[in-house]
Amino acid sequence: MTELRGGDRGWDELRAQLREWRAAIDRILPSWWGRGVAVLAIVIGIVLPFAFSSNSGFIDATIKALSLAVMSLGLNIVVGFAGLLDLGYVAFFALGAYSLGWFGSDFFFKAHVHVGVAGVAATETGIHLNFLLILVAAAVICAIAGTIIGLPTLRLRGDYIAIVTLAFGEIIGEVAVNGTDIHLGGGMTLTAGNLGISAVDLPYFPGIGHFNLLELRPWYWLILAILFLVLFVNVRLRDSRLGRAWIALREDEVAAVSMGIPLVKTKLQAYAIGAAFGGMSGAFIGAYFTTVNASQFQFGFSVLILSMVIIGGIGSIWGAVVGGLLLGYINYWLLPDVLNNAPSKIGLNFQLTSVQFGIYGFLLVLVMVLRPQGLIPERRRKLEMTGAIAPEAGDSELAEPVPEMNIGAVE
Repeated sequence: MTELRGGDRGWDELRAQLREWRAAIDRILPSWWGRGVAVLAIVIGIVLPFAFSSNSGFIDATIKALSLAVMSLGLNIVVGFAGLLDLGYVAFFALGAYSLGWFGSDFFFKAHVHVGVAGVAATETGIHLNFLLILVAAAVICAIAGTIIGLPTLRLRGDYIAIVTLAFGEIIGEVAVNGTDIHLGGGMTLTAGNLGISAVDLPYFPGIGHFNLLELRPWYWLILAILFLVLFVNVRLRDSRLGRAWIALREDEVAAVSMGIPLVKTKLQAYAIGAAFGGMSGAFIGAYFTTVNASQFQFGFSVLILSMVIIGGIGSIWGAVVGGLLLGYINYWLLPDVLNNAPSKIGLNFQLTSVQFGIYGFLLVLVMVLRPQGLIPERRRKLEMTGAIAPEAGDSELAEPVPEMNIGAVE
């Protein structure tokens, strides 16, 4: 027992020493170093494709990881900012992908609509919109769907919200599979079921031309631009009155409502905006995979995106990005291309891709034990999880003052 207490004291001393070193580093570094690191990361992100071939497998994995990071940012608005546990986020991935199938292919073969396209797409039957218009359509459709999904959860809290949103995610999956039975007239159906909508239009921009799957750099810069846009909107929302209203509802819903925050409007805005970002990423993924198939929209996808938010840090914008990139790289590059056959080298007869969800679960447990606040935590959550302030503490007990906010003026 004495040895155990001595070991605990040694561990506490080590943590105290690490905190002291970190405080010393913070005093030495200028206050703007964090922004400098962010700018450097953005510059590296822009020039990264030049370090690899145009069809590199690593760039392919990076494109997919960036698309997941966009979804992670969208779900972080719902779960991290507003505190609404959403287990049906795959629904917005599905609706965004189907927006591409509906408005960027010959699926609706009775229609003849062509806007901002060129080449073969400009002469084929169906609806063919420019990819930027499809992104807008996906965002609008998913925002409406997010509002509809959010309506039944307005009087619910905690796990009950998760159950309802999970149900909607499963409903969307069933609609995608059985949409062939929903007839729109003229022999057209709502979805193509398990056959999928293939031969979707590749993005086209005047002056750049059509994208192709052998040249990955334009795809990379397109999803990077979408990520930057979503990042900018996230930062602006976090610092806005609406963002502060979300955080107030997350911390104490009863107190927030009593101070004048409109509960219905504020929650529905979180669902709608988070869903819109998921729809944009879904449309991009559909174009990149060149198909929209019902088998893509499984419950496990919602768990994967939620894991990104948790590992990165609930409520943290940069944490959502890091979590999305980390699990994206693990899912699309590290496990299938680097470590997949590692078990066979030690005499085990299986591949790591067959146990990837077990690996994600292990990572979640590891983060919850070693760093429960996440890899890059939100400041308030970091203080709560590390015991610097009590979870119920008010703004006056934070290390730095928080600007005043007229909550009653939130609209």
